[in-house]
Amino acid sequence: MYIVYKNMGIFGLFSKEKKEKLNSGLSKTKDSIFSKLAKTVVGKSKVDDEVLDDLEEVLITSDVGVETTLKIIERIEDRVSKDKYLGADQLNSILREEIAALLEENNSSDNAGYSLPEEKKPYVIMIVGVNGVGKTTTIGKLAYQFKSSGKSVMLGASDTFRAAAVDQLKIWAERVDVPIVEQGMNADPASVAFDTLQSAKSKGSDVILIDTAGRLHNKLHLMEELSKIKRVMDKVVPGAPHEVLLVLDGSTGQNAFEQAKQFTLATEITSLALTKLDGSAKGGVVIGISDQFKIPVRFIGVGEGMEDLQIFDRKEFVDSLFN
Repeated sequence: MYIVYKNMGIFGLFSKEKKEKLNSGLSKTKDSIFSKLAKTVVGKSKVDDEVLDDLEEVLITSDVGVETTLKIIERIEDRVSKDKYLGADQLNSILREEIAALLEENNSSDNAGYSLPEEKKPYVIMIVGVNGVGKTTTIGKLAYQFKSSGKSVMLGASDTFRAAAVDQLKIWAERVDVPIVEQGMNADPASVAFDTLQSAKSKGSDVILIDTAGRLHNKLHLMEELSKIKRVMDKVVPGAPHEVLLVLDGSTGQNAFEQAKQFTLATEITSLALTKLDGSAKGGVVIGISDQFKIPVRFIGVGEGMEDLQIFDRKEFVDSLFN
């Protein structure tokens, strides 16, 4: 089930500052793709098989992923067959159009004005992902942005496998000044989730963010644990969790694909957050993951700041990549 967000705008309008941050966050990816593209068309007057072969390599080495790359190449081949004299100088704009069209087909709505369905209160988001991808930081930044928009937020520390996970979440709760429910390390994650939802209901909280352990090396255990957490939450708030957000480290490129694959096998994922895009030239992973898994990319991380976890806007994303 995919939630469609009405244009209310919890994360505010896409301001000039956000656009500049997106531009700088994607600059390494942009520079990498375009320096490779320039070499592809040098000395070429039209798009031919050789240019397309080189383009295929550019996209694969930019972490777009093999299957998605082949789709893009096929689309461009179709255009070439209709227009035999497609100039090599048009390759940038053609690529831009095809990537934009692909993202549009992949459930990547523009998320414009991300807001919460009013009939679902508290709105429960369960956050999943392996350790080290920026999961706790993503929860902290989400809490900050929800709170800044006037929503009351509560955190639940259901990642009880690592002592550091509970401590990190407590630090974020203090920093953002939102309540947290935790029972320390080795507590039953479902019990923590149950208490969080009970507490949030009694306090009338708007949003609940539940952290979970990301132990992919023991997938069966992970599946059982996440299923149990979901069952328990549904008893307190029917229909919860309303969203299951998978956090992936965008800077790991192909590794992020593999994690997405494993998590979609372990539980139902309804949205994605790709972090750390500013630190690498692997922003192409957003295009590939959106295409491969048909799960909406909801957030992207383009910097260290509290507001640098941005709503994913496919038009702005493509624009920053190609302008």
